[in-house]
Amino acid sequence: MHSKAEQPTFKELQYAFTQHVRNPAKHPRPEDVEARRMNIYNELLYNNVEDFMQNAYPVLREITPDEKWHRMIRDYFENHHAATPLFQEMPREFLKYLMHERKTEQDDYPFMAELAHYEWVELALSVTDMENDFTGVDTYADLLEGVPVLSVTAWPLTYSFPVHQISDEFLPEEPGEQPTHLVVYRDQKDDVHFLEINAVTALMLQMLSEDKQLTSKQILTHIAEQLNHPNPDVVIQGGLQILYDLKNRGVIIGVNDSQ
Repeated sequence: MHSKAEQPTFKELQYAFTQHVRNPAKHPRPEDVEARRMNIYNELLYNNVEDFMQNAYPVLREITPDEKWHRMIRDYFENHHAATPLFQEMPREFLKYLMHERKTEQDDYPFMAELAHYEWVELALSVTDMENDFTGVDTYADLLEGVPVLSVTAWPLTYSFPVHQISDEFLPEEPGEQPTHLVVYRDQKDDVHFLEINAVTALMLQMLSEDKQLTSKQILTHIAEQLNHPNPDVVIQGGLQILYDLKNRGVIIGVNDSQ
């Protein structure tokens, strides 16, 4: 036991306590805390974090061997300094750890970061408080001649791996021949959906999100020129059908009537 003069300060006790909780194998238990109670506390905190990550990243968990998964969670738990105390932000903190902090290991899947991002997006869209503002939006106007408005809960994404197909039966070692383009969106019932789109549709969504002054016809005409298509009307009519499908899904909410 420490003499009264040698007793650690409260701050030192806090530090020793939290260090032990983060990694009991590396940091000794504070002397004044009963081992049984400390072990219960350690297991409770770690299991809560591990269980939350397992639910947030089900595919990543499924394809990762147990030893590697728990080593990764422990490293995150021990070393990552979260920027927010909000529990629902924990998966985003883990994503930041995977993408920017964790040291790459030889047996890592080459798609690990992309898969984690793809899985995080579903959770992020399901809990976001973002809502569409329909002020100045005409939901019935001519979609071709109008300026389309992209839903704030529709996120176009591009990955080098086909992340939506990854499972324990499909573990690609190389990126796809072409990028994988997806739209992840939350509908009016607050259900989250994933839609695979082609490169032309991805370009169309990129253009309408970057330049909010262009009409659908202007966007599709520009795409037809980029493709050097011999019959631009074919591109325009095909693109218009896609736009109406996206509108029916809630990816596009209407046209801007304040132009």
